[in-house]
Amino acid sequence: MTTDSEHSGAPKLLVLGSTQDTTPPRWNEISSCFETDVVADPRRALERLRDGDYQAVLAHGDGLPFLRRESFGEADLVLDTIGEGVCIVDADGTCLWANRRMRELPGPALEKTRAFCRQMLTNLRHNGHGQTGPPSRRTATFEVEAGQYFESIVAPVYDDDEVPTRAVALVSDATDQKQTQKKIDAIDAAGRELAQLESDAVARLGPGQRLQLLRDKIIRYSKDLLRFDHFAIRVLDQRTNKLELVIAEALPPAATEIELYAAPEGNGISGYVASSGRSYICHDVEKDPRYVLGLEHCKSSLTVPLLLHQRVIGVYNIESRETGAFGEQDRQFAEIFGRYVAFALNILNLLVVERSTVSGQLADSAIQEMAQPLNDIRTEIEQLREHVGADSHDAIDRVLGNVESVRQAVDSLAAGPKSVLGADASEGDDAPSSLENKRVLVADDEQNIRETIANVLRKQGCEARIAKDGFEAANLLEDELFDLVISDIKMPYRNGYEIFACAKRVREDLPVILMTGFGYDPSHSVVRASEEGLSAVLFKPFKVDQLLEEVCKAVSSGEGSSQAADRAG
Repeated sequence: MTTDSEHSGAPKLLVLGSTQDTTPPRWNEISSCFETDVVADPRRALERLRDGDYQAVLAHGDGLPFLRRESFGEADLVLDTIGEGVCIVDADGTCLWANRRMRELPGPALEKTRAFCRQMLTNLRHNGHGQTGPPSRRTATFEVEAGQYFESIVAPVYDDDEVPTRAVALVSDATDQKQTQKKIDAIDAAGRELAQLESDAVARLGPGQRLQLLRDKIIRYSKDLLRFDHFAIRVLDQRTNKLELVIAEALPPAATEIELYAAPEGNGISGYVASSGRSYICHDVEKDPRYVLGLEHCKSSLTVPLLLHQRVIGVYNIESRETGAFGEQDRQFAEIFGRYVAFALNILNLLVVERSTVSGQLADSAIQEMAQPLNDIRTEIEQLREHVGADSHDAIDRVLGNVESVRQAVDSLAAGPKSVLGADASEGDDAPSSLENKRVLVADDEQNIRETIANVLRKQGCEARIAKDGFEAANLLEDELFDLVISDIKMPYRNGYEIFACAKRVREDLPVILMTGFGYDPSHSVVRASEEGLSAVLFKPFKVDQLLEEVCKAVSSGEGSSQAADRAG
């Protein structure tokens, strides 16, 4: 140890090494500035360092790593073990120190953090904010690569003059949090869009546009919400227990022809989900016996129930060409999204099928049906709040606000138009002569609809016969002669195409008009029948004028053959 009276009050320097090591080229200059303490034994040096007041350490060989490891080992261990990156940056943006995790992060993460620290320190100095000023911690989220996000939480370090000279940054991978926030935003957007199925707007849509409207919205928001190569929505027919395919994206023809029913076994994953009401993640289709034909080269799938008032009304299925593409978070988001889909499907159904003759009763029925699904969405979103970062809370609040808006809109939505608009005001005084004595078969499993249409036609001078299902309609076609057939697409025992085919067997040029609710066509009746001479399609709810216009066109096209009434005579 070297001590000189002339060094009294000088900063102390601990030198770790032998006396032979104390002769570097600038040793004389160093020793003239410091009170030096030379220790050869590293452990002795460590004791001196702990007990003494040293301003600097000069070590040779492996001495410095030893001192660093032994004296600061626990702190280094913690900083190198935590999952976040930690670094210290000066006012020029130079990284003075970084832990192991920080050094392992992609280069752009450190560069953007350094720039953020430098900008924060510059702003603090410019604004004159010291330690007594407002909280100066800053947070930033940035994208370093496509789809990869990092969050930096930066706090300044002040010197004795309360000048911010350095910044400490904690950097963590925020990719999952960012993706979660994006999905919440997608749910919020989807909820708003799917709920905007106002009755007047839907009534004005032309052929095929209603279901296309819903289909386009679901496809758009499904892509924002979940990774998928194909999706399908099947609606449960409560009478037959069959899962009817109503909307699909990229589904091969062979898959559309598969008949599935709500049953725990023998009807694929969709049948299991519809019967149990529980979601199902298939991580590998080749190893799951429940999986049936779907997307070509499909590797994994996610299927969730469409719940309305805790009642399963269908299933929402998405598939991917990647194995293990879906996880628990995907399931949670798909379930919430599925409730909105169920809500939208039911709203459209309310606009189509008269469940009551009094609109007020219909509105009450709609409110009762929608109350629980909306409460379920609110509950699930509130639970989700506990598992996401604060940055996502605004998006969650928007979803909750949207739920309330939907709740308030149910009254007007539920009191939508009847299936045949203007039927009560329809009179037969100006009936077209071309309809006089025409025999028309009207087939629909909804009593109100078939009777309303039949009454409108009778006012126009037609002789109308009605059938309550496909079986009855087919029998009437075999036993009686008609000038026109008007049939719903979806009925028990026969679908629209089967009625169309039966009519064509009876008489090749017998005109047929098919009806469907909001474009609902599970058996692709419209496409198949259109290729074979279908006269027209009526999309419920339709106006009396539309009905009569299509009826007149249809019977005119069939006048080349003898009229049914003439042949009957």
